[in-house]
Amino acid sequence: MNRIASFLIGLFVVLILLTSTVFVVDQKQFAIVFALGEVKEVIKEPGLHFKLPPPFQNVLFMDKRILTIDSPEADRFITAEKKNILVDAFVKWHIVEPRLFYVSFGGDEHRAQDRLSQIVKAALNDEITKRTVREVISGERGHVMEGVRSKVVQECRQIGVEIIDVRLKRVDYVEQINASVYDRMKAERTRVANELRSTGSAESEQIRADADKQRTVILAEAYRDAEQIRGEGDAKASQTYAQAFGKNPEFYKFYRSLEAYRASFKNRTDVMMIDSSSEFFKYFKSSGAGTASKPAKK
Repeated sequence: MNRIASFLIGLFVVLILLTSTVFVVDQKQFAIVFALGEVKEVIKEPGLHFKLPPPFQNVLFMDKRILTIDSPEADRFITAEKKNILVDAFVKWHIVEPRLFYVSFGGDEHRAQDRLSQIVKAALNDEITKRTVREVISGERGHVMEGVRSKVVQECRQIGVEIIDVRLKRVDYVEQINASVYDRMKAERTRVANELRSTGSAESEQIRADADKQRTVILAEAYRDAEQIRGEGDAKASQTYAQAFGKNPEFYKFYRSLEAYRASFKNRTDVMMIDSSSEFFKYFKSSGAGTASKPAKK
């Protein structure tokens, strides 16, 4: 029994020693092998690996994935116009040199993120202080991000880190100057609206005046044409009458006398005092026997 127990205990110790000498590197990790406190090997490829049991050798794992620094609060910066703005940025980074990263931060990601945040903040301050608010917000926002990235890339390589990207999520005024900015924006929009109204009113008056002008011209031309047509019609009618009555002048006199009778005795109450032997009653005296009844000579 003692031999069996000793064998089992020895087997258990061997298993513990074997498991302490075997380790697996995941595809998302780096592994640094330490021998008596010194870096012996850096393993970047995933797989099964062997080492001496502690305390002779130890293994430290580091994340090789792309990490994000996203501060919960925006930082305050001063522009070239001496105006305060709030900038909220995030950084994408990952470890490229595990040995140098360990020497710089002891493998602590939190210390690395604090250091990277300071580097990015300093680069942002350099880029923003030489630009105006308009340039930072809209005009040269892309140039600001590219300038920050180019500055932090070189410095971060010295600590074993590569910066993938730097982005500005939000750029805004501080609360103290928001009201004045909004008032200025409102005044600008009001000015533009007034200009548009004035322009529209002027164009409306111009269109209305042009329409009135065209109406007057059209009416004048129509009246001119109408008078011309009426004149031509009257002239043609007069010519026709003249030709018709020229064939029998006596009948023309008789027709004109009838028109005069009709106009003079239009109403029953009309009274005319005139000599009965007057030329006016010529055709009353000779009706039926006058020369008007004679046929016209051809």
